[in-house]
Amino acid sequence: MIAIVFKKEFLGFFKSPLFYLVAFLSTILLSITFSMGLQNFATSLTNSMFQFAVPPQQLNIHYAVFLQHLSFLNLMFMFFIPALAMRLLSEEKKSRTFDLLLTSPLTSMDIVLGKFLALFSVAFAITGIAAVYFILSRRMFEFTWAPTLIATLGILFVAAVYSAVSLFASSLTENTMISLALGIVFNISLWIIGGLADLFDGPIAKPIFDQISMNNHLQSMIEGVIKTNGLVFFISLIFLFCFLTERVVESSRWRA
Repeated sequence: MIAIVFKKEFLGFFKSPLFYLVAFLSTILLSITFSMGLQNFATSLTNSMFQFAVPPQQLNIHYAVFLQHLSFLNLMFMFFIPALAMRLLSEEKKSRTFDLLLTSPLTSMDIVLGKFLALFSVAFAITGIAAVYFILSRRMFEFTWAPTLIATLGILFVAAVYSAVSLFASSLTENTMISLALGIVFNISLWIIGGLADLFDGPIAKPIFDQISMNNHLQSMIEGVIKTNGLVFFISLIFLFCFLTERVVESSRWRA
């Protein structure tokens, strides 16, 4: 049953002009930022031959180019994923096709997981576009793949969290613009909450905020290290917001 919803929504993206607009903008922006980063990196390598005490990270393509590339991708996802998610539930509520969905033999969880997987698949595809630039760079520079692959995996986990959060925002309203705004606010709030760890030095508060900081968990993967608590954190957030969305959908079923 999940596959039915997934197939419908996944194919629906390819019929939506918004999807092609997002894909086009993503490709253009990633191409511009990556080429600029690569040019700056090449300049740093040239200048390092005539300078001393150059920071090692400036001479490492993983830190100087790839991480900036992935950071910009993360910034785009923060806004683009809510834009893609707003049609999944908000638009269906507005067009009244959501009522038909509720009367189908599909369970609420089938609906939520099918839509979530379709949305994440689009984010995965855009991440694949971003990864093409790493492959092309291999023709010009020698580098180790492991740290870059782990950092890319970290961005995929963050994209999955954005997808779950944005789907939840889409379930709260019939207005697509409100859904978009809520999704963006929720995504930004995830980083703000984690950033509060720097404001607390107490023995109790600081460890708690460190554990719920998305930046801290992503940072370890950026450094090329996969930690169990980081994976549990990301999976827990995805489960939480998918569960909350399922509760909203289920309550709509009972009201209907």
